[in-house]
Amino acid sequence: EKLIVIVGPTAVGKTKLSIQVAQNLNCPILSADSRQIFKELEIGTAKPSTEELSQAKHFFINHVSIHENYNAGVFEKEALKCLDEIFITNDFAVMVGGSGLYIDAVCKGLDELPDADEALRAELEEELEKEGIDFLAQKLYALDPEYASQADLANPRRMIRALEVIHLTGKKYSEMRKATLVKRPFQIIKIGLELPREELYARINFRMDEMLKQGLENEAKTYFEFKNLKSMQTVGYSEIFDFLDNKYDREEMIRLLKRNTRRYAKRQMTWFRRDSEISWFHPEEMLKVLFLIKN
Repeated sequence: EKLIVIVGPTAVGKTKLSIQVAQNLNCPILSADSRQIFKELEIGTAKPSTEELSQAKHFFINHVSIHENYNAGVFEKEALKCLDEIFITNDFAVMVGGSGLYIDAVCKGLDELPDADEALRAELEEELEKEGIDFLAQKLYALDPEYASQADLANPRRMIRALEVIHLTGKKYSEMRKATLVKRPFQIIKIGLELPREELYARINFRMDEMLKQGLENEAKTYFEFKNLKSMQTVGYSEIFDFLDNKYDREEMIRLLKRNTRRYAKRQMTWFRRDSEISWFHPEEMLKVLFLIKN
């Protein structure tokens, strides 16, 4: 049994390739995307279209609500159970996504991280409120530069969690990520998609313009009252919430949406580049990808 894992930055073309591969191997797709998992978020998460979803069986898209607590640990358990069932009748499964932690959870397993400490969390929340998000980012860089260089620094929840783990364990958050790898009962083949930076950034800018045309602002407006939920603190929504809070004008909102998405793509590449098991391809090199899988 083989799990084909397709990774890469946002807007690189993972969805298209994953459907081509799944159709070729006649197998389903597991989405390893920490935002497409939410039912409510449609436009800003760049979910596959209805047509794309009909071209292959997909799992973990529109899987839970933004009001539910979902994380990489839960995903690991559910995805492994799903794979067990798929491999009863199928030799292949495809997993695709840009969420490095979700990918690692399934491929390598996650360390047992300590449970939340309410008092410590309240203290960090207060720091966020008083000093701002950049203060937390600097703190994280000082304590764990390796994690900070890969983390989504637009996501205060994630930073607070990392700082919490560092305080509670006395270890770096990056070190707490599996020192000893878990051995999975299936073969894993990792495919990375990459494009020249200028081309990728142009695609990101174009995609953001398209999302805005499709009504991303209205989508964010609909969930504005839930902006403090952990699930909503993410690139593509945070910038619009701040615009709706009158922190800046619409032009600045669009600039930040594009800039922060480009920065997110850069962090995704930093994350995936450190994995020597990934073979890198251009998104159009489907035949080369299939050759690698089948041999």
